Amino acid sequence: MGTTVVRHPAVAGRFYPSNPKTLRSDIQSYLSPHVEGMAALGCVVPHAGYMYSGHVAGAVYAQLDIPERCIVLCPNHTGMGVPLSIMTHGAWETPLGTVPVDEGLGTALIRVFPALSEDSDAHRAEHAIEVQLPFLQAKRAQFSFVPIAIGTRQYEALEGLGRAIGEVVASRRERILVLASSDMNHYESDKVTRVKDHKAIDRVLALDPRGLYDVVTTGNISMCGYGPTVAMLTAAKHLGAAKAELIEYATSGDVSGDRHMVVGYAGMVVG
Repeated sequence: MGTTVVRHPAVAGRFYPSNPKTLRSDIQSYLSPHVEGMAALGCVVPHAGYMYSGHVAGAVYAQLDIPERCIVLCPNHTGMGVPLSIMTHGAWETPLGTVPVDEGLGTALIRVFPALSEDSDAHRAEHAIEVQLPFLQAKRAQFSFVPIAIGTRQYEALEGLGRAIGEVVASRRERILVLASSDMNHYESDKVTRVKDHKAIDRVLALDPRGLYDVVTTGNISMCGYGPTVAMLTAAKHLGAAKAELIEYATSGDVSGDRHMVVGYAGMVVG
């Protein structure tokens, strides 16, 4: 038996509490009020510090029935690793415990889409997936997941990844949640950010991955996770998605009071 590779927390104590009791209490406050779980195909969830975007993330997770397996897509903020970085083995640790990487699901994705490369460097210091895991753990005690960090801006690669995810998920007898981790527009005024963000949100709600790509790349919208969202939407459409819903929207100005330079946060569910 080999030693399990464990990815340790990179942002515990900064983006969210490192104390398990405090962390669990905070998450429960973001998840309140509880609603009946929705069997979604995909979702978009923000990844800022919980102080700023935890209530938006919680509003999404409060709605979701989390299945036994998830695929979690994020942008590559660090620039480390390869453009399409996947981990297919090991486990990720958070203050709430460890979550196993789904080797079978990850291996199947590489087989269908060989542009994915086994690479832990892109994930070691990346926060955008890590901050999702405590929410998932709070909602479901036992689950496994596949982390994918996306550093490419090429539409064909994003679409190809989405199609591969859709094909692999469709081949399974179980529901698998495809989660895109993304914040919205960055570091402009609250007024400008809200206008730009809703142009992008409208494309997600229309289940239009190409339209989202085009409006973000030509409209100077600094949505960091548009690549993961394009891939998620492509996969969800392959799986028969019929609608998308905006669950919650906010900007950092709603918390800080600073409306001059904000980051936008949108929580959306696709089913």
